[in-house]
Amino acid sequence: MSQLTLKLLRFTYKELKENLTVSDSKTLFHEQFPFVIPGLYKRIVDEMLVELNLLNHQSEFSLDDYFCVGLTQTFSELTKGYEPKEHLESLFSALCNCTNFKVDEINKASTKTINEHQNKNLNDSFEQIITNISNKPYYSRILMLGIFKILAMANDFKDNEDIKKIKIISDITEKLDLPISRAEKDISIYRSSIKRIEQARELLRETVLADRKKREDKNK
Repeated sequence: MSQLTLKLLRFTYKELKENLTVSDSKTLFHEQFPFVIPGLYKRIVDEMLVELNLLNHQSEFSLDDYFCVGLTQTFSELTKGYEPKEHLESLFSALCNCTNFKVDEINKASTKTINEHQNKNLNDSFEQIITNISNKPYYSRILMLGIFKILAMANDFKDNEDIKKIKIISDITEKLDLPISRAEKDISIYRSSIKRIEQARELLRETVLADRKKREDKNK
């Protein structure tokens, strides 16, 4: 596929959607974000790119406000500590653009939905989610994490509980006819990933500080 065709994909999404392979998306991504991504974050970006690309090929998938929350919030959490910080906005834009998601639409929907759920308890959040998602949504990890992030905002949510013991999760998946086993697995894996990344960042920080001290001691 020529570079010209790849560039035209941005403007002919509906017509060429079926031709937008993972390889195409990666080519477009690197064209829009021509910077080296630190090793700690490269795998995260690659996995999100592949996930978004595949979702775009699902005929039953449609953009949902809670999906937007999941995408923006997981990206923000998984890229904490990314340097330089000023690259994060363009990194997210490139990730969305190369998979034919509209970054402005996603950010706007995410912000609106988060604001709507501020200062609520679990029951109120539950009812609002059910009201906002009127039809059975297409299940995706990002959607489920978006719903989870909204529930976790509730003033009576206990974040340290085992995910299988959080009744509101099973209640909401049952109400929305979503697979509870997948939801619990996706949320648990995400929680574990956040912890591993935090540990990796701390180890990297300690390594950098130790190397810096060695250089300073050597120059004394």
